[in-house]
Amino acid sequence: MGKDIGIHGNMFGGILMAWIDEAAASFATEYCYTPNMVTLKVGELRFKKPIKVGNHIRLYGEVAHLGTTSITLDIEVRKYNPYSGVETVVCTTTITFVRIDDDGNPTPIGDSVKKKHEEMLLAVV
Repeated sequence: MGKDIGIHGNMFGGILMAWIDEAAASFATEYCYTPNMVTLKVGELRFKKPIKVGNHIRLYGEVAHLGTTSITLDIEVRKYNPYSGVETVVCTTTITFVRIDDDGNPTPIGDSVKKKHEEMLLAVV
């Protein structure tokens, strides 16, 4: 949208950062079966290509690490051309979320999540 575009005609990086955080948080909460996840850390954001008005954007994520209380995701943002189906990587980062209790303290991710994660890792091999 026009409000998300800077003077060079490119999307503001901060807007994209917010979208990444929101999409990754959604992925983390679904993966860990809990809404009680908060952002702990965002790694280096690499802006590889500009995003222009009218570009379609797709965000992809995969689990890089599942810890006792945290999950780290590798995130890739791509421009998508609806006419050709071509996707171009525009931004990459990692983002870590921590599961918290009602007081905001880290709390373990459930055993069922860890079992599911281990089974998925074995299926890839």
